[in-house]
This record gives sequence, structure tokens and C-alpha cells, in this order.
Amino acid sequence: MATQRLTKHNSAIIMAAVALHQELGGDALLLLLDGSTDWKRIAEMTSEMGKPVIVAVDLANDLEGAAEAGLKPIALNKEKAPLLERLQHAILEAAADEFIRPNGEVVAVYSGFQQGRLDSISHLQLDERMRRLTSRDLQMIESRVPLQTLKMVVDLAAQIGREGREGKPVGTLFVVGDTRKVLEHSNDSGVDPFRGYNKSYRNLLDAKVQDDAKEVAQLDGAFVVNSEGVIERSRQMLEVTHEDLTMTKGLGARHWAAAAITKKTKAISIVVSQSTGTVRLYQDGNLVMRIEPMDKAVTWQEFAFEPPKSSPSDEN
Repeated sequence: MATQRLTKHNSAIIMAAVALHQELGGDALLLLLDGSTDWKRIAEMTSEMGKPVIVAVDLANDLEGAAEAGLKPIALNKEKAPLLERLQHAILEAAADEFIRPNGEVVAVYSGFQQGRLDSISHLQLDERMRRLTSRDLQMIESRVPLQTLKMVVDLAAQIGREGREGKPVGTLFVVGDTRKVLEHSNDSGVDPFRGYNKSYRNLLDAKVQDDAKEVAQLDGAFVVNSEGVIERSRQMLEVTHEDLTMTKGLGARHWAAAAITKKTKAISIVVSQSTGTVRLYQDGNLVMRIEPMDKAVTWQEFAFEPPKSSPSDEN
């Protein structure tokens, strides 16, 4: 079990965040931690806020006792993800659980430079993707496609948008759920590398399958993914008409097809823009979420930073 010690330093950072929240306001205080800690003490330190205190860690086991202490626990399951991605995921989860408003503000505390040592406080106004997505929308999406599957495909799409493949930008489309009806509007655009394999070799919950999907994403056509996250087809051309659709000027055929297929079926479309890396999610023919690619210049692990040596006071 991973732990986060409430050293004198870490406690002071949390109290500074509480003071900032009281000065600027907001929906909640978010603590992005490296593991379990003294949840009762956290609750005592933040008791005068009058707002939810969200505690996010990677593993559910490390949250034992957090809810009982009156905190709002979130398990990220993203141990190897970059810090910014973990922070964004925590905010998305908090909105889904209605801890914060989709267009609200949150004060976040996290370890930006050194694991185990809280050193960063941010006052965040939730971005455009959250303004376009309400908690009710998230609940409706979960009723059609399991939220675990949806988030997994969104994460994969965001990686493709951010990283591309071999230094080149990549655009692609995932159509998730209502597979039978989606395939009625689909035709092969070429040889399908996933065809003929059993489900275990097509399940996007497997990291190896995700890597394979990133390779295939460079080719023409859409991925058709069932509600369990299994790729039923890849390299599919969607044959759908575009009537009664309202789209942002400048979006290409891939986005029109993504919106149109969700108008004809109950599927969710997740499309990656090749030109910008932006990820857009469509339901019922409408854009319901937009995720801008993370700035490649901001790579937390690559800061040229020499952390100060620990002092005896930090251990108290």
C-alpha cells in the first residue's frame, strides 16, 4: 500500500490551499496524493471550508477510511500516467460524481516536482470540455456505454492526439456501443488487422491491444468497439448521411461521419483531429465533450529542477 506522509511541510501546503480556497472561492478542494494518509487529520484540517474535499489516489485500496472521514474519494487507476493527465482525470471523475460543477472552479494540491512532497497549488477553472458536459450527460452516457469503457477509449484517443505516431500527427475515429446497428452502416476500407482474432486479442483494456490500435489508427477507417471495449472491426468506412447536423466550421469528413453515426444509432463517437490532436465526443449527433491536446512543451518529468535537500523539519 502506497502512503503519503503528512509531514510538517505537506500539512502546511494543504493549509495554504485551504486559505487560498477561502479567499478565491470554488466548488471543492482537490488533493492529488501518492497514496493513503491520515484521512481523519485531513478532514480536521479542512473542516472549516464548508466545501467538498476530494482526495484522489491511484489505487482504490489506498482510499480505505477516506469516505468514513467525510472526504470524497476517487481512485484513478493511472499509476504510470503523467501528472497532468492524472489531474485532468481526477477533475473529470469529480464532475461525474457531482462533487464539482462542470463549469466550476477547484483548488488542487499535488506533487509537481518530487514524489511524496506536496509542492504545487493551482486554482483551476474547468475548461471547455467540462462546460460542454453536464453530470446528467455523463450519467446518460454511462447508461448506454459503461463509463469504464468510455473513459478507456477517451484516454486512448487523447494519447493518439497528443503523441501521434512516430512523430507524425494521426487522426482516427472510435465508434463505441450499439455495435450491430453501427456495422449495418459500415463497410471495409481495407484489410482489417483485428479480424479473425479472439476477443482477448481485441480487448482495448489490454495495453498491447492499445499499442496495436495506435498502429492501425494511421490507416483509413474507423474502429467499431463494443460496450465491453472489444474491437469488433477496424478500418471501417461509415455510410451515413449528414442531414440535420450542425457542425463547427472547418471540421472534416471524419467529424461529420462521427456525428452522423450517433444520429443513426445509440453509439458514442470519439474522434481525433489529425490537424490539432483535439479529441471530440459525439452523442445523438451533437458534440458533448472536447479535449484539447496537452501542451507537449509541458512535460512535468523533464523540468530542469534540482530539488532542495530534505531538512530535518520536513520529517516532523
